[in-house]
Amino acid sequence: MKKHLYFILFLLTLGSCKKDFLEKLPLDTATDETFWTSESNVRLFTWGFYPLYFKGYASGFDLSWGGYFSGQSLNDDFAPTNPATFTSVVPPSGGGWSFVNVRKANILIDRIKRVPMPEEAINHWTGVGRFFRGLEYANLVKAFGDVPWYDQPLDENAAELYKPRDSRVLVMDNVLADFKFAAEHVRTEDGSTGEKGLIVNKDVVLAFMSRVFLFEGTFLKYHNIDQSKAAEYLEASKWAAYELINSGRYSVNTNYRNLFSSVSLAGNPEIILYRQYDKAQITHSLMSYVNRESQTGVSKDLIESYLMNDGLPITQSSKYKGDQTIQNVMADRDPRINETFATQIRLNGDPALKYANYSTSGYIVHKFLNESLKDANEGLSSSNITDAPVIRYGEVLMNYVEASAELGSLTQNDLDISINVLRDRPGINLPHLQVIGNSPAVNGIVYDDPKRDPQVSGILWEIRRERRIELAMEGFRLSDLRRWKKLEYTDNFNRPDINRGAWIRKTDYANLSNVVIENGAEEGYIIPAARQAYRAFNNDKVYLDPIPLDQIKLYADQGVELKQNPGW
Repeated sequence: MKKHLYFILFLLTLGSCKKDFLEKLPLDTATDETFWTSESNVRLFTWGFYPLYFKGYASGFDLSWGGYFSGQSLNDDFAPTNPATFTSVVPPSGGGWSFVNVRKANILIDRIKRVPMPEEAINHWTGVGRFFRGLEYANLVKAFGDVPWYDQPLDENAAELYKPRDSRVLVMDNVLADFKFAAEHVRTEDGSTGEKGLIVNKDVVLAFMSRVFLFEGTFLKYHNIDQSKAAEYLEASKWAAYELINSGRYSVNTNYRNLFSSVSLAGNPEIILYRQYDKAQITHSLMSYVNRESQTGVSKDLIESYLMNDGLPITQSSKYKGDQTIQNVMADRDPRINETFATQIRLNGDPALKYANYSTSGYIVHKFLNESLKDANEGLSSSNITDAPVIRYGEVLMNYVEASAELGSLTQNDLDISINVLRDRPGINLPHLQVIGNSPAVNGIVYDDPKRDPQVSGILWEIRRERRIELAMEGFRLSDLRRWKKLEYTDNFNRPDINRGAWIRKTDYANLSNVVIENGAEEGYIIPAARQAYRAFNNDKVYLDPIPLDQIKLYADQGVELKQNPGW
């Protein structure tokens, strides 16, 4: 069994993940007193965290891996027929309010002290434990805001079990301390050479640090919670990203699409951490989905955000040919559009389709498709074996440049070591983005996209655009809109391009099914969602999740008030 395939089930016998916060360690196979005797046992314990945070493309028919799926139609990238909606009622139970994984991390951090190891090893594994605790708390804060902070594995009689919520700033200060410790003490290399990219090391810590504190810094900034802390967290994000940039250990891959469709990501210069798949061990179904099945199509809004290959928006470039054919849409664009989407419109009922591989908007995603395996057993059903990037250098570069811009310290050099490195990727080769004053420029010519949100500066708008394109379909867009306080972008009632797809002419197709053209016309934009299914955004309460009712009652039964989030 390959431990790096993440299906180690050890934690089923030591601190397993059940709803009960106070679950005790079972005694049938290993006891708390006998287990903590060697570094190899500590390493074994840590494998149980990997499936929690490094899902990759998940496994089997599970498509809730957090990227293309798992609620991601709840943003402005997708044009579904039945748009997902934000949570509207407080759940009676569940809802993610659980500290089981915090307790697991605290057990690890605490028990390491018992293990006969050199100080270096103790510090390394303590750093790994604190890294996982930091990830779990970052997720809890992202969901709920204020949460109780625990740094010890409490027993069932501990009074602190029902402590009030601590402020998100206090919690994230502790998370920052965890990440700083891990960045200092976790090994740059741990294990054999063959495991590089498959285990937590210093680079993984730094990469996630850049992600976590970019989210928290911008959330505090745009939600006007604490501007001083926002700057501190953004500095932490920028520092972590720059440490990786300056290390020289990573570079962009020579082929953009191969990052998402390769049978093996081993040795890929852009991959910091990935999930490995193997037909004899663990497989997934993502590639089969994008090849054989109907898709939730992407929106006209996303397609039009791709630049032309002269580095200008479609509204500014003389090279734009319009959108009345897919050939025109794709012509002379940022090549990432061709790497991400198929160069044909696929619609329900089109007899030319070999499989039911159509989309609600006509635009089909093929970013994750390995062309050589699409008809092989390894490309069908849930037998897909392509490796999944968990975190990559391209994201780190985008984290760095955005943090720099948010701090107000953006320089041309910052762009040159981040966005312009991505634009120099072989096969992409876009003109460099320049900053002149606070405005974007290409080849010395300043421009301003008329579609720019007036609340966002010109250069920041272009950085956000680059992030949207570079990381398209990878699961970031909804989180980005949350931290920027821009969930109104998901409102397809007031932003009609979210509910528009490709421009088509019905006479070009023999027998379309359930394809509606705007205003009932014979030619025009596909309208995936009927008017009664429109999604309006009108309540800021959804920036935080509600605390489930059973938890509020449980606290009340102990004489403690667990305050609900605002608006719920």
